[in-house]
Amino acid sequence: MRTLFLLPLLALATPATAREAPRPERMKADVEKLVSFGTRHTLSSPDHPSRGIGAARRWFASEMGRIGEACGGCITVANIARGFTGPRAPNGVQIVDVLGFQQGRDPKRVVIVMGHIDSRVTDVMDATSDAPGANDDASGVALVLEAARILSKEKFDATIVYAALSGEEQGLWGGELLADTARERGWTVSAVLNNDIVGNTIGLDGRRVADRVRVFSEGIRSSESLEQQIARRAAGGEDDGPSRSLAKAVDGLAGTLPGGVDAVLERRPDRFGRGGDHEPFLKLGYPAVRFSVGVENYDAQHQDLRTESGRVYGDTVDRMDFPYLAKVTALNVATLARLAAAPAAPEGVTIAGALSTDTTARWQPVAGAAGYRIRWRRNDRQDWTDQVDVTGTSHVLKGVIVDDHFVGVSALAKDGSESLVSFAGRAPRG
Repeated sequence: MRTLFLLPLLALATPATAREAPRPERMKADVEKLVSFGTRHTLSSPDHPSRGIGAARRWFASEMGRIGEACGGCITVANIARGFTGPRAPNGVQIVDVLGFQQGRDPKRVVIVMGHIDSRVTDVMDATSDAPGANDDASGVALVLEAARILSKEKFDATIVYAALSGEEQGLWGGELLADTARERGWTVSAVLNNDIVGNTIGLDGRRVADRVRVFSEGIRSSESLEQQIARRAAGGEDDGPSRSLAKAVDGLAGTLPGGVDAVLERRPDRFGRGGDHEPFLKLGYPAVRFSVGVENYDAQHQDLRTESGRVYGDTVDRMDFPYLAKVTALNVATLARLAAAPAAPEGVTIAGALSTDTTARWQPVAGAAGYRIRWRRNDRQDWTDQVDVTGTSHVLKGVIVDDHFVGVSALAKDGSESLVSFAGRAPRG
């Protein structure tokens, strides 16, 4: 088997030095504009020209359209919609997601970056009071727009989907709608980056955390059957599912961005007892993570605008840190660029080698892959420590005892862009 060493080419795949940096002042203007719609509650007016969720969605669509025009039509804008009914919308509501599509060479393979455009106050059913939602989640929507402005200047293999979701506060309905759409349209989803509450650095107790962002990812996959979970447990793959692999890729990229933020890998799907729009994607088996600030201020989340005993409540623009938001945006941009330039992650990755001093890895070929990277590590390590690049779809790792090592495989583009790493499990008996 011929072995290739492509490490020097990786620099060509991530031209971060040539890429425009996110601009804090531009993102602040976007957040202020979203706040200006008064409330963006899911049950607020879809038709009022200047107040409510409908006006906010139309503004996002116009901004995405303007970005598309600036790049010669490289981004097209479309809405997807469906009716939902639930405890927080007993009379039903039309959920609308606004999407920008930057078509790649493969229109069926996508990477998604998203935030939710709806907001709320203390009473989740209050659709009339002012609900600025500056950090939750105008920050995520502004990040999506800024990512589009920057990445629209480049061409990629995969299609990038820029999404502003509705209905998060009523039941993660916008995420469910987009995840179902991905499944119905047969998209190959390489990554979902959910950005929700990504723009503040001062916590409830006054501490400032500006050097890191939390990245939440599941371990055991919610999409797996009991039999599949048992098989994963037997292989030791609890820390290497697709979403955890995505989180590790984000962490690796964070270390390459000068003056950026550290990615803290939170090994649970979301914050304790809470959820986000990436979770419907996890249920369908797609790799998805949530970005959220290093420290939260709960007085600025889901609160009526008020002051009590000198304590200020409300999710307002003045509580945000836009240079920090720009750094989180840069990390999203780098992740999107890497994965959109790379092939899809390999499927059917297996290892064999019981009662042997060698390990044999096999996987299915990936369309457009110029080669593959086999990674391995001792079972007591969390991060990959060794690797070899090959051109075929099987390889023998000499001297690597299968009992003592974990193995994964990624796909490489001609320029060295690397997909997510797919964990190698046991080949099915047959």
